[in-house]
Amino acid sequence: MDSVVKQEVPECNHPLPSLNDRLPELLSNNMIDSSSSGSSDIDDPNDAALPCDLLAPAWPLVKFEEPLPVTEASPVSAIYPVNMVVDGREAISPVVGGCKQFWKAGDYDISEGGDAALTTSVGMDHVRVHPKFLHSNATSHKWALGAFAELLDNSLDEVCNGATYVLVDVLGNEKDGTKMLLIEDNGGGMTPDKMRQCMSLGYSVKSKIANTIGQYGNGFKTSTMRLGADVIVFSRCLGSDGQSLTQSIGMLSYTFLRGTRKEDIVVPMIDYEHRGQQWNKMIRFSQNDWNRNLATIVQWSPYESEEDLLKQFDFLNHHGTRIIIYNLWDDDGGSLELDLDTDQHDIQLKGNNRDEKSIQMAKRYPNSRHFLTYRHSLRSYASILYLRLPSNFRIILRGEDVQHHSIVNDMMLSQKITYKPQYNPEIMPGASNMVADVTIGFVKDAKYHIDVQGFNVYHKNRLIKPFWRVWNAAGSDGRGVIGVLEANFVEPAHDKQGFERTVVLSRLEQRLLLMQKNFWSTNCQEIGYAPRRRPDKEALESKRRKSTSGTNKRSRPRDRAIEGGVLREASLPSGSKVAAINEVRHVTPDSNSDIVIKLDEDDNESGKRLMKLQVTELLSNLQQEREKCKALEIQLQEKQQQIEELDKEQVALVDMISEERGRRDALEEKLRKSLKDASTTIDFLLDKVNRLEQGRKD
Repeated sequence: MDSVVKQEVPECNHPLPSLNDRLPELLSNNMIDSSSSGSSDIDDPNDAALPCDLLAPAWPLVKFEEPLPVTEASPVSAIYPVNMVVDGREAISPVVGGCKQFWKAGDYDISEGGDAALTTSVGMDHVRVHPKFLHSNATSHKWALGAFAELLDNSLDEVCNGATYVLVDVLGNEKDGTKMLLIEDNGGGMTPDKMRQCMSLGYSVKSKIANTIGQYGNGFKTSTMRLGADVIVFSRCLGSDGQSLTQSIGMLSYTFLRGTRKEDIVVPMIDYEHRGQQWNKMIRFSQNDWNRNLATIVQWSPYESEEDLLKQFDFLNHHGTRIIIYNLWDDDGGSLELDLDTDQHDIQLKGNNRDEKSIQMAKRYPNSRHFLTYRHSLRSYASILYLRLPSNFRIILRGEDVQHHSIVNDMMLSQKITYKPQYNPEIMPGASNMVADVTIGFVKDAKYHIDVQGFNVYHKNRLIKPFWRVWNAAGSDGRGVIGVLEANFVEPAHDKQGFERTVVLSRLEQRLLLMQKNFWSTNCQEIGYAPRRRPDKEALESKRRKSTSGTNKRSRPRDRAIEGGVLREASLPSGSKVAAINEVRHVTPDSNSDIVIKLDEDDNESGKRLMKLQVTELLSNLQQEREKCKALEIQLQEKQQQIEELDKEQVALVDMISEERGRRDALEEKLRKSLKDASTTIDFLLDKVNRLEQGRKD
């Protein structure tokens, strides 16, 4: 629903025509949504309020008397010096500054009562959202490579519009010499209206389109703002009829909003349409508004002029989109958060996501390299990001293709298990036919006993949970077990780096845990571990023990005694049960001497029950001792393995020391020889000097 906003604006010397005269133009430009059913929020007959469309040009909504007064925002352009008067008004003085670190960039100070509060930005596309929201919205991406994945998703979604590649590269900013990121594809591009929808918050039509990944309409904003403070987008589109060729430029700049102290998100955009043999400006409101948007883009973008901006379309041919992210975020040390120098064909992360030990292990264990490197390497992460990649689609990272990789190829002893969640129409409406084929196995490097495990869970072809660890065993149990599945019946979170915590996800997690335990217990001896008892067999054994224990309690013999001619049962110590029974035989009350009690059968039954009880206890004790023995054997084998590993390490260390000692001895011998040669040379030279001096004296 469109929100209704009022704004008080002081008078100026440029009154607009009356509202009745402006109404047709406002309607033609979608300024008033005729289908809106909300209230007009009019306080009295002299009050008027207009709905502010999301990313529609926000006209000043004022309390007015004829003629309608309005204050327009002055253009912010490099061609206007500070305090220069433009169209009878003073230009805005940009205030540049602020933190270059992403996690601290949300400190956005607004001076109360300043000029920014009076700026209405007439003719610029914007939403009534404070610029701080751009930063807080982007904090959903805790991991920077997740932001790259969002942009790759957008390009892959364009396959249905003819996209055959997405290019990720690093460019130089000619204005200040800094680095910029480029994401480009040759998809269908965006019309001017779609460009505005792209820049809006929460708008998406992809959720209604099959085989597309995007669904929340928030990925472009969060991902670009997570990687850098500013982004400029160039898009060329053929139109729905394939003939209406347009191209658009839009800029979402946190630096611009902070520098000019905006209190709402202003998004300058300009559009062109192709007529005849040339490109013409598309004037949505007025020539002055179009020029103001261009001037703002030129000042706050990496480009010096309109000509430089238009040169970017030369890379797109007939259609496509080119996204350039600049003013990249710094880390706590003041250098770029992204590592663009270590590998010229990769984009990597610094800090906690980078583990030098894992990088070295990836060289030794190539089948585990994706597990060890995906946290810091975009090339590694992008290679497993999609379960299936169209054969004609390429991901090009800094000049080299990213080779698509299937984790299944890293497995051995793999098996496929079909999991079908229990259907509940209240929890999973419309998901009655959902199943997940889980491929589980050992990573081929599992024989080295490295701690690699987890399930790669995909949703609609997109990796959501990489190497999800569902079993956190205290010891070595579970090591080496990896799995792959596509679970379309669970909903991903907004950052697509996890799933919403629901009952369905909890059930899936429990089932994957049981799968991993069963697979490990059945096959762990194949990779050098001691055999384990299967979890399902342990559960059956536990039930059997409880059942046996309950039967023994129920069948425990009862002792009988007679008091006053009445036969009663009494619990007696087991050692006196037979004696008590024999004693009962001779108990005959005086008043009931005619009663004869025959307990021969009871004697036999009691004896049998007693023997069974003793045998059961002995078997139980024997079973416990066997289990203790097995546990000790397992511990002994593990300790022996540890000793063997330590022995190997010791041998390797001794070899290294011996090799080092050999190199040192060789070096020492070489130095001794050099020293001896030098000494000989010195003696020879001294002798020669002496002879020369002697000859001079003679």
